[in-house]
Amino acid sequence: MEYLDFDKAEQNRRRKRILFGILGWIIQIVIMVGLAFGVIEFAVEKTTMTGDSMEATLFNEDKIIISRFSYLFRNPKRFDVIVFKQSGKEHSYYNIKRVIGLPGETIQIIDGSVYINETILEEPISVELMNVSGLAQEPITLEENEYFVLGDHRNFSEDSRFANVGTIVKDDIVGKAWLRISPNFAFISKLNLKPEEKDIDQE
Repeated sequence: MEYLDFDKAEQNRRRKRILFGILGWIIQIVIMVGLAFGVIEFAVEKTTMTGDSMEATLFNEDKIIISRFSYLFRNPKRFDVIVFKQSGKEHSYYNIKRVIGLPGETIQIIDGSVYINETILEEPISVELMNVSGLAQEPITLEENEYFVLGDHRNFSEDSRFANVGTIVKDDIVGKAWLRISPNFAFISKLNLKPEEKDIDQE
């Protein structure tokens, strides 16, 4: 007559529980590492502001984080600060500018100010009047997926007013300039706002 060894059976069950627990823990670590890698590789990217064209929002050598997912399911909005790399252009570096004109709109610069569909644009940021209208001296009507961009340092910026930059298509946009991480941390959308806009934002 055989007798069950309950102690041995309990030990086996305990070993299996421990083994499955360790296995589950390893799987969770692998998943978390994979997700972290995916976020770093595809969702965000670090870059450096080059030049003075975005002062006083961003300055030369500022370190920023790009949100690459921002425009995956929606289009850029007016006044978004975007990062783009123009296909077919000679330079290969990232360019950072602010969205001013949206697809289908007509843009013109008159007496240093931006007009959208013949109405002057009220901007939430502190910018100077432009000395040079460039291509926008005449009305520019944007095609589908085309955006008109300007640097915040208006008289020291190469942007959509000039043929070497021109209008930007959505496929050239890398993402939204999201965070400034150096020299100090800040959300880029909160930088260089007019005093009245800051007050509204705090309410």
